[in-house]
Amino acid sequence: MAPHLRRGATGPEGGPTGGRVTIRDVAALAEVSVGAVSLALNGRPGVSGATRERIRAAAEELGWVPSAVARSLAGPGPGSGTVGLVITRPARQLGLEPFYMEFISGIESVLEERSATLLLRLVRDREQEIAVHRGWWRTRRVSGSVLVDLAEADPRIPALAALGMPAVAAGHPGLTGGELTAVWTDDSAAVEAVVRYLAMLGHRRIARVGGDPELGHTAIRTRALAAVAAQLGLEPPRSLPTDFSGRAGARATRMLLASPNRPTAIIYDNDIMAVAGISVAAELGLQVPADLSLIAWDDSQLCRLTHPALSAMSHDVHGYGALVARTLFDVVERRAVPVGPAPTPVLVPRGSSAPPAH
Repeated sequence: MAPHLRRGATGPEGGPTGGRVTIRDVAALAEVSVGAVSLALNGRPGVSGATRERIRAAAEELGWVPSAVARSLAGPGPGSGTVGLVITRPARQLGLEPFYMEFISGIESVLEERSATLLLRLVRDREQEIAVHRGWWRTRRVSGSVLVDLAEADPRIPALAALGMPAVAAGHPGLTGGELTAVWTDDSAAVEAVVRYLAMLGHRRIARVGGDPELGHTAIRTRALAAVAAQLGLEPPRSLPTDFSGRAGARATRMLLASPNRPTAIIYDNDIMAVAGISVAAELGLQVPADLSLIAWDDSQLCRLTHPALSAMSHDVHGYGALVARTLFDVVERRAVPVGPAPTPVLVPRGSSAPPAH
């Protein structure tokens, strides 16, 4: 710290209150007016060289940088600004996932109405995501963020709450600890509907090709599957974890079908893995649905292009993304936020599900 500058009581992000550093914080530390800070940091005349240097030193010490957002989402009228979305996925894999393409499209539909924009980043892990959010909030690049792929005991929840950053979690409220507003679908009810449908067809041995076991919705579905299977007197179901890719889905399908008590029906946590499952069944000489019934989560065009067409849990993902974006605007603009789940996915039976062969 320069010897002629007096340090104030700063919070974890550098500002006196622990929030984002503002131009007023710089002015207070440099012991000048806000106007002088604006003149100095924008290279305009009106301040002496010594004062300009003192202001720059104060800004550097506090980590203050000019805002990259011209207008705030919370401004008058329809508002404009930037919404942040960070996804922990490889870029190539994200491009193959219809869910995220539809989800982002839904968000964009609302942002377009308000002349706002979406700032999207792909990262390798949650620690990097937290760092991205902190950087965005400190530099005022976003007015709020959407949080996806919630985990149980997710470290991002307290981190964003501590920042005071407006955010909406696309996930069950039980995963947020009440610290963030949540928009969610009832995955437990959806799993129960699928299992009851398969049991009604006569299936007693049901398996599931799930996603990342660290994700909250994966754990919710796993628990729901075990509970409803026990309630209906079915054999204990097997759930195999994957990374949601087609390759992992195919590998898990082979493992299930090579087991001594192979399942007569498999539920997949996304459409890509279910499509891979049809290919594996053909590779092993099994007919769908005569020998094996398959059901995908998240209905998409992929499900209707396979032969036979895939039965699927139909979910308005575009509408879900739009609901998340509208809820974020409510949070940013401090309006009352509706409480309750989004519409539950609905089973759409097609050619890939039928009674098991006897």
